[in-house]
Amino acid sequence: MSSAGDTVIIDSGGANLASLRFALERLGVAARLARGPGDLAQASRAILPGVGAAADAMQRLSGSGLDDAVRRYDRPLLGICLGMQLLFERSDEGDTPCLGLLPGRVTALVPAPGRPVPHMGWNTLQTVRPDPLLAGLGADDWVYFVHGYHVPAEDADAALLARTDYGVPVTAAVRRGNFMGVQFHPERSGAAGARLLANFLAMDGR
Repeated sequence: MSSAGDTVIIDSGGANLASLRFALERLGVAARLARGPGDLAQASRAILPGVGAAADAMQRLSGSGLDDAVRRYDRPLLGICLGMQLLFERSDEGDTPCLGLLPGRVTALVPAPGRPVPHMGWNTLQTVRPDPLLAGLGADDWVYFVHGYHVPAEDADAALLARTDYGVPVTAAVRRGNFMGVQFHPERSGAAGARLLANFLAMDGR
């Protein structure tokens, strides 16, 4: 089994670490956990997952020194769900300062008839800007979302790669330089999610 140039999963305390590791193993990659700055500094690629509250995740990252290590990281990094949200400047969830790597603010989804919060289930992607991260994915591909907070698509600005519709345009994928993120869970999104993870693993992490 390959390490894909030593891929790490950043330990932000999320409950989806095991399912993400299994998804990577199905692609032939044995990822290790990064629990401190030294683990991240040696990695060719990094994934920042997250399930739960923004404040808890940021406290865990700052307590281990991984917050500043992520900010300094200069190789491909993929944030997933809450991990994507942490890449932005601030979250309305507890009025939490985040990593500040992407401009924009995370806000709460507003419930509406037929659109309960959290947004939980399958939805499609509307590509705004082509990118190697989304290669091979199109409007007919369905991916799995579970989230109560989001980045409004108009606020993601030039970083926006794809959006989805949940009554309002929701940021679904972003990229700014080596920092990427998806609001959905690729590890739970079947063939489409596996394709996205494979695209990420194929990126040059030297």
